[in-house]
Amino acid sequence: MSTLRELKSRIGSVASTQKTTSAMKMISSAKMRKATYQLQRLSPYRAMVQHVISHLLVTDQEFSSPLIAEREVHHLALVVFGSDDGLCGAFNINLFKHLLATINKRREQLGRDLRITVIPVGKKLTKAAMKIAGDGLMVEPTALNTRSTGNELTELTSSLRQRFVDGELDRVEVLYMHFKSTSRQEFTCEPLLPVSYESIAQQMDARAAAEPCLFEPDANTIFNSVLPLHLRAMMQEVYTESAASEQASRVMAMQTASDNAKELLDELNLEYNKLRQQSITTELLDIIGGQVQR
Repeated sequence: MSTLRELKSRIGSVASTQKTTSAMKMISSAKMRKATYQLQRLSPYRAMVQHVISHLLVTDQEFSSPLIAEREVHHLALVVFGSDDGLCGAFNINLFKHLLATINKRREQLGRDLRITVIPVGKKLTKAAMKIAGDGLMVEPTALNTRSTGNELTELTSSLRQRFVDGELDRVEVLYMHFKSTSRQEFTCEPLLPVSYESIAQQMDARAAAEPCLFEPDANTIFNSVLPLHLRAMMQEVYTESAASEQASRVMAMQTASDNAKELLDELNLEYNKLRQQSITTELLDIIGGQVQR
């Protein structure tokens, strides 16, 4: 009977775990839908900024801006977007592995004496990044996290832009998980600064050529005014993509945990029923045996 009591206790524990993981899956699903909705809301703003840039590019003028100036890279900044909380599968582990691979790749491309500053976003990734600091690799924890407001993200973007303009940083790249679907997130590394003139030209809106515009005061001034908006829109999109990917990873992790708990629960119930049946059979045999002896 003690074995039956133990099994019953384990069944209750596993059943409670299954309910918890199912509830966490529902919460993460709601957060993921909220993040994807925010991505949809960002799309018109990003499209409008790109539309303005497209109008500027069709003028075939030469543009000058400190944000597009390329120079020899001696100091590289890597902004990595992770999570504050766990229980999201291999989300942070994969990001950290890709971060190490990116660091090694950049040192092979730009030289072993390259100074690299890692700017992690999220407590989990910050804790992991602090362990690899040293030997030309610096880690700058930031107040920005997965619950930060848009103003805090804007402050980080402005700080990176100013450090680049001042010559402290020669290149800035962002590393994050791009949201494809609930079951698929893809690691992405994109250049933030300097702004690639070729990349924004490739995204040029074809309608701009058919919509001639007059620019006041002039095209280059407007170009310099729009580029910071382009950077802000890009960072906001990356931040939201990372948030959606984190919740998608948590949904899949909780689904796997719930499925495993259900499988274990079925096995325990089967074992419990077998032992219970065996116990009942033994008691019946004892009763029958006692009656025969009389």
